Amino acid sequence: MNTEQLRAFVQVAREGRLTVAARQLGVSQPGLSRQLQALETELGVRLLVRTPGGAVLTDAGERFLPHATRALDALAAGVAELGELTSTPRGAVSLGTLPSVGAYLLPELVKTFASRYPEVLLRLSEGAHDELEGRVASGELDLTIVSLPLKRLDLVAQKLWEEELVLAVPRGHRLTKLKRAVELTEVVEEPLVVMPGMTGTNALEAACEARGLKPRVALEMDSGEGMRRMVEKGLGVALLPALMARDHEARGFDVVEVKKGGPRRQVALVHRGEEYLTAAARALKTFIVDSLRRSGP
Repeated sequence: MNTEQLRAFVQVAREGRLTVAARQLGVSQPGLSRQLQALETELGVRLLVRTPGGAVLTDAGERFLPHATRALDALAAGVAELGELTSTPRGAVSLGTLPSVGAYLLPELVKTFASRYPEVLLRLSEGAHDELEGRVASGELDLTIVSLPLKRLDLVAQKLWEEELVLAVPRGHRLTKLKRAVELTEVVEEPLVVMPGMTGTNALEAACEARGLKPRVALEMDSGEGMRRMVEKGLGVALLPALMARDHEARGFDVVEVKKGGPRRQVALVHRGEEYLTAAARALKTFIVDSLRRSGP
């Protein structure tokens, strides 16, 4: 029995689907299945049953789950405690982030952190909000930067900054020529480039509903960066975090402010708790918080 097998079992128990658990753990589904089979063989009992609706715990699985969870938590706490034995942070620390933060904020922060802590190996990964929350909760990531609110109540969040969403429009668009902030209801008849579930998308849908209109969705994307590029090509307008629009003058789109009271996003640093953080993870957490407190995003 090893930690990978226990982590595989706990993640499948939490998510209820092998495909989702495998993606969050960063392993193939066949590899995940082999880990579960090896664990069941060693224990001599069936822990999970696959059904059309997903993976369901057997009675043995229900009994074993809290013990497996405590074992993983105890191991993480032990690793963190050993990390405190050294005054110099070292070793690997994993940080997950939203793509918009990874592309526009982290490069300079990572450069400074790496020069200050040369014995720390940073492992960075990008993903969607729900995926990153799940990977932190399972212990796969030490820290992650995501938007609030969180869906999981067992995680700790420290707010980093709050920013408005701005309207990204093609260069020379009619809204740019107004030379003023606009109401979202002035945008609802424009072709929209959206990302399902994103704060800006929800705000645009609400504005359309207020006008009794159906959103004119030109494109659905799975990343903010992709949304911005489509706006540059003139395919529609999009609501983006202000962080992503700072360099708009050097690119092929304009920015139009939304009137006061428009949508905003809060960004936070998230982890499972101080007791689970190694010395390296704590150093990274402190560095990110202090750096953004001094200069902002």
